Amino acid sequence: MRPFLFRLFAAVALSAPTACATTAASQTEVGRLEAEVRTLRAAQASLVERLERLENRDTVARARNAAAPAAAKPSATASTKPEAASPEAGEPLGLAPAELTVVRLKPKKEPAPRINTAVAVVEPDPDQMEMFISPVEGSSGTGSVMPARVEVPEKDPDILDAEYERAVAMLRTGNVEGGVDTLTRFAADNPRHPRADNALYFSGLGQMGLKDTVGAARTFEKLIKNYPAGDAVQDGMLRLAECRVRLNQAVDARALYTRVVTQFPGTAAATQAEQRLAALSP
Repeated sequence: MRPFLFRLFAAVALSAPTACATTAASQTEVGRLEAEVRTLRAAQASLVERLERLENRDTVARARNAAAPAAAKPSATASTKPEAASPEAGEPLGLAPAELTVVRLKPKKEPAPRINTAVAVVEPDPDQMEMFISPVEGSSGTGSVMPARVEVPEKDPDILDAEYERAVAMLRTGNVEGGVDTLTRFAADNPRHPRADNALYFSGLGQMGLKDTVGAARTFEKLIKNYPAGDAVQDGMLRLAECRVRLNQAVDARALYTRVVTQFPGTAAATQAEQRLAALSP
């Protein structure tokens, strides 16, 4: 009997810590649930209070809308005052429209300021008027005013790019004369286009292909003068120097090659200019 009692007491002793741990965990869980319930109750109370405020606002808005038609009734005449609403008409007190006083503004009967008309009229000096008047082209008379300048609308950039590509394609497909004419006209009509300098450059190349060295030199000179910061100016200077060589103008060609070397050092154009300078050396 004693061994059995010893085993029973041992089992109770072992299960006691487990029971204590389970009780502590349960109390923690209960505390957490109670906190959540308190939070939910507080949120519910806030929602109820907000709902009551919204209902009060809705009631006030309905009362105002009901009183608006009564306040908007026009008076019989502009000078008469509207009659005050009586309690017998069924309208609530305190919502009756306020009485308005009609104020009529009358213009001031003051004379207009007098203008001094005794100022003498002086004709302008003819020498000063010459800077504003210029003769029309083809007219021999003086004092003719130039016609008003008509603003030409700018073309669509996509259309201009297509014209440029078509002109370059004409050079590549063998229509050199057509390509040169189209590129020259493109550069003249659109001097501010980003590809205007390239149009002059390819036009000069086409002229060199047509053996028109003099015309090509003029085109490259225009390119260098009008677009000194363009991306085609370096190659344009090399081509112009080549035209000078073909026209037996070796001194000018050396000057151009030297300018490329000093103005654009370290570039491919400068390397080509150095090689051609060495070939031109006596």
